[in-house]
Amino acid sequence: MTEGCGQEQTRWITTIIMSTALQDHEISTVLQRQHHRVRYSESVETGSVIFPLSGIAFILSDTQDLLRTGEEEFSKRIQKFINIHRNSFLVLSAALHGPEEWSAMFRIQRRFLGSNLRVIPVHNPAETVKLMLTMAKITSKPQADDTRCKMEMTKAQIIEKSPVWKMLQEYQLHCN
Repeated sequence: MTEGCGQEQTRWITTIIMSTALQDHEISTVLQRQHHRVRYSESVETGSVIFPLSGIAFILSDTQDLLRTGEEEFSKRIQKFINIHRNSFLVLSAALHGPEEWSAMFRIQRRFLGSNLRVIPVHNPAETVKLMLTMAKITSKPQADDTRCKMEMTKAQIIEKSPVWKMLQEYQLHCN
């Protein structure tokens, strides 16, 4: 097993690249309060939040904005985003996801089916930040290695304590 397996850091801090359009957004404020290194860029797609050390990117959008601007224009923006980012997530925010919002979300999912885009509904900025940080943390290199190590240990323990495994070992002893 790898050294340090099972040891958890008390505080996880990362670098985040955000679209300048999100500079005054509540999400930006929350991330900075948590001491993450937030950098702003005009060269990324509007509404983007990128975690370069984790290799994932989110594009944030309000469901009502999507319904107002029209799906065709929105789809062009999303297509550009997924062409750039390999692990991409569309985070659709709405206080309440009613039939109209769910319908729009399913149309987007259908349109980008088979692509590297995953669509995630959220209700508020706090939920958005928690979602993004959880996904970024679990896909960051040290955390991913630690998770893989824990899964291997768990698998070994399950096999070791399995009654089926014990029965097979006993059967093998009787056959020899």
